[in-house]
Amino acid sequence: MLARLKHWARQVKTELYALYLAYRDPRVPWYARVVAICVVGYAFSPIDLIPDPIPILGYLDDLIIVPAGVWLALKLIPGDVMIDCRKRAREEVHAGKPTNWVAAGVIIGVWVLLTVAAVLVVMRVLRN
Repeated sequence: MLARLKHWARQVKTELYALYLAYRDPRVPWYARVVAICVVGYAFSPIDLIPDPIPILGYLDDLIIVPAGVWLALKLIPGDVMIDCRKRAREEVHAGKPTNWVAAGVIIGVWVLLTVAAVLVVMRVLRN
């Protein structure tokens, strides 16, 4: 059972890394890039919509939101691009390579933008 869970976790990591690579591919339409980077950012972000300490619900968001986002991104990204990206992701994951400070910067940037947007919305509501 533990071996299967480890294998599944490696597959998810590889798939998310393939989505990140697809995000950077010029053959991918802009809207698919937006979905892909949001999914990757959410999956690797330490911040969840529902905090993990909340019983059951804390983990349900990871079990629902991330797979749904991956599914949507895969529907939007051309199949030939994903084949190339999965192959490259497998090679790089097996080499222990995908440590990317740019990806970390993108994730932090997305959360900063979301925070700024939330503050602006709250300020607008409070003024009215």
